[in-house]
Amino acid sequence: MSLFAILSILIVLAAIFGYINVRFIKLPITIGMMLISIIFSLIVLIIGQIDPTILKLEQELIGGIDFEKVLMDGMLSFLLFAGALHVDFDQLKKQAWAIVSFATLGVVTATFLVGGMMYFILPLIGLPLDFIYCLLFGALISPTDPIAVLGILKKAGVPKALEIKIVGESLFNDGIGVVVFLTIFQLAQAGVGEIHFGEVAFVFLEEVGGGIALGLGLGWIAYRLMKTIDNYEVEVMISLAIVMGGYLLANSLHFSGPLAMVVAGLMVGNERFRTSSMSETTELYVDKFWELMDILFNAILFVMIGLEIILIKFEQSYLVAGLLAIPITLLARYISLGLPIALLKKRLEFIPRTDVIMTWGGLRGGISIALALSLLATMPRDQIVAMTYIIVVFSIVVQGLTVERVVKRLGAS
Repeated sequence: MSLFAILSILIVLAAIFGYINVRFIKLPITIGMMLISIIFSLIVLIIGQIDPTILKLEQELIGGIDFEKVLMDGMLSFLLFAGALHVDFDQLKKQAWAIVSFATLGVVTATFLVGGMMYFILPLIGLPLDFIYCLLFGALISPTDPIAVLGILKKAGVPKALEIKIVGESLFNDGIGVVVFLTIFQLAQAGVGEIHFGEVAFVFLEEVGGGIALGLGLGWIAYRLMKTIDNYEVEVMISLAIVMGGYLLANSLHFSGPLAMVVAGLMVGNERFRTSSMSETTELYVDKFWELMDILFNAILFVMIGLEIILIKFEQSYLVAGLLAIPITLLARYISLGLPIALLKKRLEFIPRTDVIMTWGGLRGGISIALALSLLATMPRDQIVAMTYIIVVFSIVVQGLTVERVVKRLGAS
């Protein structure tokens, strides 16, 4: 099946599922699209027992998509830039220490907590994993997904200061989480004894520092170019070039592309940047263009997540492991948030039960699935993919649908 055919089918399905959701189900778009896609896939599986024609078509469609490459090397750059573009920069600066702490210390702590707990619990159900693979699972499941978080928090009534913490953390811990995952992945490939701590630290600093520096550079280039012209068509193209060219450059330089896109998006979305470089017309068109990109790619992504279920191997033991992993990941996130909050509570204002709301509001999404699918066939890929998928579906559906209720019950709205 050609790339054009795959893309066409995905967009047609996204439009149909989106209509069904808006017209009848009325759930938040990310939740509705994924749920309808899963139900569609399950119906196809049932029909496939009688007539395998439709099942083979869906398997051909999903089999022709390299989920990890499509998301990590393509869609992610658009989604992160679009998400960062509409974040309140001044509010973000006020919460900078909290966001940095959650995105670094929180992610690393959660990675080791999840890895450690899974290492001791999985043998009890007959699925022992080497510690390095438990850490790998911890690394891919610990970062919260800004793509899932952004769409749902808008309707949850979360206080602005807390919303900025959750959204800012999600934008940055995504980039940090990918770097942690890649570092552990290299250790798993080469063997722990083959890589020295200095090399690991250098790779980490190169990815993170390089990504942030590149994002600043891209934002500055966009500013200088837009300031010298007043033509909304070209300025929209400049923003698009910054995203596509910048992400490509980040990958070639071995910098963190996600972090570069977040920083570039924050700069272009900054009110001071806009006031001095964009006319009102340009602002309107840039915002509308990236809002459309955000909606389109979000729709396609969550349709892909729902359809992916058709190729995942759900053995009974994998299902049990995935269900056990849900409370483990939630507990690890709760504990990992506690240390930064304790360190910063005298310096920053935290609303009551920030740790609980951030634990329940920290959703997992497509990035975790993409990282799990990037594992090698020589690794326990099927088991980790199945566990990851179960957590992501629970996170988006159960946590996503109840986060507003949790916020109101705790009196935080």
